[in-house]
Amino acid sequence: MNKKITRSQFIGSSIGLTVLSSSKLFGSSLDSLMEPYREAFSRNAEMQSSYDTALNILKPTKAQLEHGLELHKNSLVFDTYGFQPTAALDGAAIADAINDKASPLEIQDLSEEMRMTRFINIEKERKEYENAWLASGVTCVFQNAGEEGNAIERLLKRLARFTYSTDMMKNFISKAVTPEDIIKAKSDNKQVLYFSGNGVPLPQDWVNVEEELRFIRIFYQLGIRMMHLTYNRRNMIGDGCGEPANGGLSDFGRSVVKEMNRVGVIVDIAHSGWQTSLEAAKISDKPAVASHSCAASVNKVIRSKPDEVIKALADSGGFIGICCIPRFLGGTGDIAALMKHIDYVVKKFGADYVTIGTDHGHSSKFNAEENKIISERSKRTPSRTRWEALWPDEGPFTTKAEMQTSMAWTNWPLFTVGLVQLGYSDHDIQKIIGLNAIRVAEKVFKS
Repeated sequence: MNKKITRSQFIGSSIGLTVLSSSKLFGSSLDSLMEPYREAFSRNAEMQSSYDTALNILKPTKAQLEHGLELHKNSLVFDTYGFQPTAALDGAAIADAINDKASPLEIQDLSEEMRMTRFINIEKERKEYENAWLASGVTCVFQNAGEEGNAIERLLKRLARFTYSTDMMKNFISKAVTPEDIIKAKSDNKQVLYFSGNGVPLPQDWVNVEEELRFIRIFYQLGIRMMHLTYNRRNMIGDGCGEPANGGLSDFGRSVVKEMNRVGVIVDIAHSGWQTSLEAAKISDKPAVASHSCAASVNKVIRSKPDEVIKALADSGGFIGICCIPRFLGGTGDIAALMKHIDYVVKKFGADYVTIGTDHGHSSKFNAEENKIISERSKRTPSRTRWEALWPDEGPFTTKAEMQTSMAWTNWPLFTVGLVQLGYSDHDIQKIIGLNAIRVAEKVFKS
């Protein structure tokens, strides 16, 4: 069960990849390898409903389903931008805070801390958390561990919470600080988080360029391995995807990209404008990525990337991660639409340059009962639109429940089944669901 997998079994060919068969991966049969998983998790009613919804959309043959599920279990699976399972709020505590006239920021911070840490000490939440991880078959999540923006104190909050959860639950989840940690996690049937920040940390003193860049290295030392250049709005680095000007990288932004390359942080342009994305990918000396996006040629929205940008990412050695947000995917907005975007990128640019970055995670089944307590015991007042929510009108799109449930985070094994249906080789599927991300992580990381 816990035989060590060598790095060469994962990384071996001229492009840094090798196909992993069940016999070669651990030297044991799939049945014996997966027996602890069968004992450890079961789909609750909500998870089973989501699973059935996706199956009904994909309609795989028995052979496709069996092969896809086996391949998924036997592969290193890397969600290139997402969220580990979250806990439900403590409804009574939130209601009390609202009634005590806590500020919106206090409520937000308290809510985030509960979602991100309550599974550490609350037994039923811990079981739900572990069950969701095991059902997903995910090895690693590139975890959003920094709130949107560039303020250092703001970025530290989520980083502290996810560091705390990995510190306190080492027997189940840990923080990966090197690509080798992720590979070892698969070997040990463990789960890991690889940290991403939703902004470049800047002191914003504007004394000189060098002083503004110094916290990139500090956050790298704290474990951040990928950073958004922008988040919807324009900042001093460049234009976000929500800005109509589409002005591209600033002079300072070019220095930021070069410093990220030097330090060993992946340049992420998922929320950047198209010109900013293009310029960043072209000047980056290391692979650049759009960790959770979609193909504009399939569905043109502000969070999509046009072919020119995807090609620049591929030329850099990076990738585009296809997300699981119905509006961004367009069309049917479900798991079939997800497959359509992946298939477009594979056929146009190759299987080396696409991943899945879900941009969501599993929410605790106890959410409804806790949210009911909040609504019963308190009265929330509407808050103003947050700064980052810059979103132009992109026309009507109705997100239906089955769209979201078909792409539930615990349905990750069915993403692999969908790729089997597309006729890809096992080799290419394993690139898409994990090894492309490992390749980029290795090329950018500096010890």
